[in-house]
This record gives sequence, C-alpha cells and structure tokens, in this order.
Amino acid sequence: MPDSNRISASVTDEDRAAILAAIATIKAKLPFLLSLSPQESREMPRLGAKSMGFDESCATYMNSNPTLVPAFVDVKEVEKDRALRSGLADIVRELSSLGDSAVDTLAVISHELYMADLAFYNNTRQAAKHGIVQAQSVYAALSPRFPGRPTAKLAPVAPSS
Repeated sequence: MPDSNRISASVTDEDRAAILAAIATIKAKLPFLLSLSPQESREMPRLGAKSMGFDESCATYMNSNPTLVPAFVDVKEVEKDRALRSGLADIVRELSSLGDSAVDTLAVISHELYMADLAFYNNTRQAAKHGIVQAQSVYAALSPRFPGRPTAKLAPVAPSS
C-alpha cells in the first residue's frame, strides 16, 4: 500500500458539533434555498457565464426603456434577484470548494480503509488456508463479501485440547 495513510487526522466530538452548528447557521441565513429535482434542473434555462453580458445589457435596457418591460415582469424583483445572484454566487463558490475538498478527503479515507480491509482479508485467507484456527472463523465470516470468487478449501479444524 504505497499511498497509504495520506490522511492522519481526527475530528473531536466538540469540533464536529461546532461544524454542524455552523452549517445549521449557514442554512438559517439562507432560508430561501431550494432543492430541484434532476428533471427540473435539466429543463430550466438559466444564465451561465456566456449569458452574463446579455443579462447586464437587459438590466441597462430595462432601466432606460421601462415601457418595453412586460407588465408581468416586476423590475424591482428582477433587480433584487440580480443582487442575490451576485452575492450567492460567491457563497456557492466557497461552499462548492469546501464540499469538493470534503468529498475528495472522504474518498481518500474510504480508499485507505478499504485497502487496509483487503490486506487484512487476504492475510486472513492465507492464514486460514494454512490451518490457523482463529483465521478460519474470521475468513468464513468475511468471505461472503466476495461471493463470486472461489472459496479456499480449508483444512478441517481439529478440536483444541
């Protein structure tokens, strides 16, 4: 395991509680956040980086040509949404970066755990093949995780005296 132990850290119960409280505070400060279904997200047109200039032009023209704004468009709400988008974009960028790092770190931790588990399992399998009594019961308990693989023929266990 040449890349083992890339992460050697811990989170205290107090830190975990403080982090979860901070996340709860963030959620409380953003009570308007929505959750879209995957279909809603796919079907919804939205401004992207290429459309920001178009939006800025529309903002200018809406203000200078109010008679062209449709009656159902509330310009004050549009302006409020523009301001919210700008501020929320900064928050989302930071949260996304933090979330990506947390997900990547969790992936490395999971990898390290699984590699250690596989090393233990393979060592136990070899020990069971060589008739080590305690290894045989451990191997028997763990081997169902790999049902498609042939099981090792274990030597009969002689009762210990």
